[in-house]
Amino acid sequence: MPGISHPAVGISASQVQKIFANGTQAISSLNFSINPGEFVSILGPSGCGKSTLLRIIAGLDRPTSGEVQLKNDSNSPAISYVFQDAHLLPWRNVLRNTELPLELRGSAKADRRSRAMEILNQVGLGDFAAAYPSELSGGMRMRVSLARALITEPQLLLLDEPFAALDEITRQKLDELLRDLWHRRRMTTIFVTHSTAEAVFLANRAIVMTARPGKISLDHTITLPDERSSQLRASAEFAEQTGVLYAALEGKSR
Repeated sequence: MPGISHPAVGISASQVQKIFANGTQAISSLNFSINPGEFVSILGPSGCGKSTLLRIIAGLDRPTSGEVQLKNDSNSPAISYVFQDAHLLPWRNVLRNTELPLELRGSAKADRRSRAMEILNQVGLGDFAAAYPSELSGGMRMRVSLARALITEPQLLLLDEPFAALDEITRQKLDELLRDLWHRRRMTTIFVTHSTAEAVFLANRAIVMTARPGKISLDHTITLPDERSSQLRASAEFAEQTGVLYAALEGKSR
């Protein structure tokens, strides 16, 4: 699979606030910036506005006040969004689900099939191209969803707790896969999670939000090696980093 054809996206959020029609204030006065190519995790208690913020960054929702700017050389940067549910089309096999974004763009059949097989091989599903979603495990379905998101070579990849419903071993394997894909591609990546361990393993930086209305309680650089393996999870350095995030979630400082 070729690399990103355009530079990754930088993000700038200024005084972002979201109040829903029923008067619920989801997020309040968020200010942050994300450099092109960063991998950032966003954590916080349920209902603190993490998913709302992700939708605003994606352009799927608008803030009540403030603004989010995407900064790159393109007026329409390539953005991919991965949800908690894989959202695969049950009547399409793995290959045809993966190639769907390119099909919608009007790409030639041979080209999109070739690129779909290439990315399926990268996520370890090359032998399952002809299988249908009902024949796959939950982890395999999420791999297809990830492959479908990556086939457009996004400059910005947004993930909203995509592995939350999976068992721990499957989740850790997908964390390792995603970190490896990011390490090779360097697209700007924002990953929403409730797990401090997942946030630390995946990201180079973690933003911790308070309870609703969500504000930033901690913006923390994760000081771990760039290349990460499963053994890292057992290290003292890993425990120290997860402890920092856990303390912030509890409203404490370390």
